[in-house]
Amino acid sequence: MSVNWNGVFPALTTKFTNDDQLDLPMFKKNLDVQLQAGVHGIILGGTLGEASVLTTEEKSKLVEFAVENVEDRIPVILNIAEGATREALKQAELAEKWGCKGLMLLPPMRYKSDHRETVTYFKTIAKSTELPIMIYNNPVDYKIEVTLDMFSELADCKNIQAVKESTRDVTNVTRLLTRFGGRYKILCGVDTLAMEEMLMGAHGWVAGLVCAFPAETMAVYNLVKAGRIKEATYIYRWFMPLLELDIHSKLVQYIKLAETLEGIGTEKVREPRLTLAGEERERILKIINDGIASRPSLKSYFQQEKVFSSSAKSMSL
Repeated sequence: MSVNWNGVFPALTTKFTNDDQLDLPMFKKNLDVQLQAGVHGIILGGTLGEASVLTTEEKSKLVEFAVENVEDRIPVILNIAEGATREALKQAELAEKWGCKGLMLLPPMRYKSDHRETVTYFKTIAKSTELPIMIYNNPVDYKIEVTLDMFSELADCKNIQAVKESTRDVTNVTRLLTRFGGRYKILCGVDTLAMEEMLMGAHGWVAGLVCAFPAETMAVYNLVKAGRIKEATYIYRWFMPLLELDIHSKLVQYIKLAETLEGIGTEKVREPRLTLAGEERERILKIINDGIASRPSLKSYFQQEKVFSSSAKSMSL
């Protein structure tokens, strides 16, 4: 299976039991809902996946479990976020062994590499593997911007195929398309800018709140791609208070709370993160509960055969 980097790619959370073990049954419950909604791929080991506190053995179990359960219906992508090039190379090798179909690759972690170092890092990893790669460009959170000039130098690495665009500058979609045409697929990596970036030509959406609201996420994506902007805007405006949970330092706790209220996750996080408490938890609960109470009906959207995939149409809403 190749990765065409079009569509919605959930950055899935990692589920834990009360005794801090991988909760694979709950992970499967969420995964099944994502598949039923018609997502186009899944990403494991990202920020939402709490990758920094997962052991290699746990990553192996999680990825192999996901690969087994998606049954080649969609690609499983592994995020690589390492401080040392040699560790990133190990992760890329393991990803192939575990059955991943692609990689999402961050610049070096903890060290602010310059232009030459960043390009060398990406090229070294790309040349070590045949897996297709999406570069994660998030200078807001990770302090290194992958510039247009860097992407120009990376263009000779054929397996560097896509960009997770998280600069929070919508204009960057136009800059990338103007300079590179169709050389790179562009996926919005910021939930609160997803519709805007898709309207400007982004090919997909690496989504966060999809973990709790896959049907609504797919509705926005499908309607935008079908040119039904008024209908997409109606859902997107409802969605926005929830999507804003994705751009906070506690996005993991916030999105896991939303998953819990939807019955497809638990609040359990791994320390040093702590489960929400007190006024903060009540405030986030209200945002989520208000959204659930006012959610738009999607029944008519999923009845439109030319807009939605057969898997999305068959959902029971």
